Amino acid sequence: MWSRLRANGLGYAFRKQQALGFYFADFVCLEKKLVIELDGSQHAGSEYDAARDAELRARGFTVLRFWNNEVRENLEGVLERIAEALA
Repeated sequence: MWSRLRANGLGYAFRKQQALGFYFADFVCLEKKLVIELDGSQHAGSEYDAARDAELRARGFTVLRFWNNEVRENLEGVLERIAEALA
């Protein structure tokens, strides 16, 4: 995923493991206020993640979450969804 996002791979600059207040985003495009999270099964139904997402949304960010296996099995589809969110 990072190899496709870095160096303006989708036309916008992304940062990896970026601090946003008390939280860290897996990937973030600050220009578009887009946070991308990659999740394993430990995140299913996580109250922490729900509170974290609410906090980031309150700060004006859009949060996209993808399962790790979704990225492994359908990277192009994931990148299309990210590109749509950037548009």
